[in-house]
Amino acid sequence: MVCGLVWRARPALPAIVVDSASLRLPGRAKAHVATCALVALGLLFVVACNEGKADPKAEAPPPAKVEADLDANNFRVEHPDQFPLATAAEYKDAPALNVTGMVQPDIARAVPVISVASGRVLEIKARLGDQVKKGQLLMRVQSNDVSGAYQNYRKAVNDELLARLQLQRQQMLYDKGAVAKSVVEQAEDVEQDAQAGLDAASEQLRLLGIDKEHPSGIVDIKAPISGVITDQQITNASGLQGLGAPNPFTISDLSYVWIICDVYENDLDAVHAGEYADIRLNAYPKQVFKGRIDNILPVLDPNLRTAKVRLEVANPGMMRVGMFVTATFYGKQQEVRATIPATAILHLHDREWVYMPVSGDHFKRLEVVTGHMVPGGLQEVVSGIKPGDRVVSNALVLQNTLEQ
Repeated sequence: MVCGLVWRARPALPAIVVDSASLRLPGRAKAHVATCALVALGLLFVVACNEGKADPKAEAPPPAKVEADLDANNFRVEHPDQFPLATAAEYKDAPALNVTGMVQPDIARAVPVISVASGRVLEIKARLGDQVKKGQLLMRVQSNDVSGAYQNYRKAVNDELLARLQLQRQQMLYDKGAVAKSVVEQAEDVEQDAQAGLDAASEQLRLLGIDKEHPSGIVDIKAPISGVITDQQITNASGLQGLGAPNPFTISDLSYVWIICDVYENDLDAVHAGEYADIRLNAYPKQVFKGRIDNILPVLDPNLRTAKVRLEVANPGMMRVGMFVTATFYGKQQEVRATIPATAILHLHDREWVYMPVSGDHFKRLEVVTGHMVPGGLQEVVSGIKPGDRVVSNALVLQNTLEQ
């Protein structure tokens, strides 16, 4: 055994002496006592051998305790003094509601081009999107309606001439007492009817644009107002019908346009008819236009839960139909907001964040909702922090350090 090879200084074990003669016991009892003595001696020997061994469990260090931070927006940074802090200032501003919209023509300023003659289009002088002036020639149409209208006109001229001659004859006979007064009155009635027919035939030629002295089968269609052609329904050599058919052109006066916005049901309390809103075109974001709220439609979209809000805006010439815009409506009462340097805001994953010190070298990343820019390189913060809170003045530098 290994124990027999190692000698250690220890106190002497008590000697166990078994004297079978002095015990004066029977033979079997003496044997039993001797056996117990040997077992006890063996146990003492084993204890003596194990007393010199090391206990690994007792000598091992206590297990390490790892406390995980379940918040992924908490960070520990070495040398936090390298990241200066900025204090959020107080800023008072009226609450703003931003919605999207689209430029549309004012239907009250859109005039259809009407052709009273049917026929075939010979020539088109204007196209979709062209700027036209009032009275400008748009197209020429070859029409059989002209010949019929001129025929009616010539017949009306002859009828009126005959009725006038008959009236003069009856008046002469009445003066000589050859006819009664009733005959003259009847002739006057016939002459008046003939004159009315002649006036109607003349007006028909005028509407068709036909010169009574030089009739032609070609009808000229001209612009009724000045504006932009926003719709075209005909091409060269296409057939053209008269009233009741689709209009060949639609001209819109775009000096004033409509901005149609979608406002959610929960935000309707911030929109009031007659007030003004700021309009920013997506194509020209740096230019701000003023639009007056003309009407708030009384019907909500059942799927989106939005209402159509119509604004009337003077068009300086750059607003085109179909452009996307952003309209900003302002409340009447001012609210207290926080402002921080624009560099303190981190744009990450389509959201905006700031870093706030927690304690010592620990920082917390906090999501915020920003407003518009404030002079001096400051950014308005609508929610997430309040005036007096401290944030890292340059969030991008700290973000780069954390990624490294």
